[in-house]
Amino acid sequence: MTHWIDTPAALHARLHPLPASIGLDTEFIRERTYWPQLALVQIALGETDDDILLVDPQAPGMCAALVALLENPAVLKLMHSPSEDLVAFQHSCGALPTPMFDTQAAAALCGLGAGLSYQKLVQAITEVALAKGETRSDWLRRPLSASQLEYAADDVRHLHALHRQLQATLAANGRAAWLDEDSTRQLANAADDAGERWPHLALRGAQILDQAGQHRLLRLLRWRDAQARSSDRPRSWILDNELALTLARQNPADKRACDRLLDAAPKSPRSLREALWQALITPLPDEADAPRARGDDRDKTQLRALQAAVADVAAELDLPEGILASRRLLESLQDSSDWNGALSGWRRQILEPRLAPLLARTGSTPIPLAATPTSP
Repeated sequence: MTHWIDTPAALHARLHPLPASIGLDTEFIRERTYWPQLALVQIALGETDDDILLVDPQAPGMCAALVALLENPAVLKLMHSPSEDLVAFQHSCGALPTPMFDTQAAAALCGLGAGLSYQKLVQAITEVALAKGETRSDWLRRPLSASQLEYAADDVRHLHALHRQLQATLAANGRAAWLDEDSTRQLANAADDAGERWPHLALRGAQILDQAGQHRLLRLLRWRDAQARSSDRPRSWILDNELALTLARQNPADKRACDRLLDAAPKSPRSLREALWQALITPLPDEADAPRARGDDRDKTQLRALQAAVADVAAELDLPEGILASRRLLESLQDSSDWNGALSGWRRQILEPRLAPLLARTGSTPIPLAATPTSP
């Protein structure tokens, strides 16, 4: 049977001795808050039901008790698509699960497909069909129902089996280091929770704004993010995208004009009017460095050539194209030939020899590599 853990002492007792790896997952609620509310932590110390711990992070002292396990470098944390779990751990525990093995990312590097759900991956590797009935459950309620507890246990029950198969395939293909690199980058991004520097780039409507309008939009979105974080409320509750775009586009001449626009919007932040106005009219120290949100003015022929080259490499390596480089990353390369971030490391080693000549056709000059690109 699985174990319900609701005291730090009970947790410590079950964690000795520690295995070399653990399955790890969380359940959280994020419907009415900016930060995910950590509601349950599932830990699989091994592959039997007796090895599964269902930990109540709402219990006094429990989040602090989890820190030593999360940060223990000798224990590999097996997780599936953990991006939001990392945010939950970082906010609630002030710690991240390092080192980490992401079974979803590993499956993609093994050629099994991009973005596979946990249920589909378990089915593919173990032939076990998992239930999905508690996906939208209230995980903050206590006590949890029997079906909730079983669903939660299922989320870690098969992680050791997945890891064993995927790690063997990665090692055989020479791609284990690729996953380690991606995991390290993902953890570093989660630790840096300062927020997106250029949030205007993600809004499609920003593309029609002139440079000054995009700067105004950037100011509003940065202000919105800061307000959402400090008040722990969803961004859209502070200022929705459409109203932000309207204010940036119309550029009200004074606060009265701004108030009229807010009065016409049913979801405007009326209690934050003065702060919003000040954010709108106050230049940011780095806004001159902001990249421009662009629409269809890029070289489409070049973009298609880049996508075709990525598709060719993906086919050669039996990888999903999106794992190598998304359209957005290719557009970023068109803008700046910047191989940092997600395109650094092994992706750059593989892709730059194919993409650099295509980028150079418009005068872009990619940064030269220090090492000769290799691929398995």
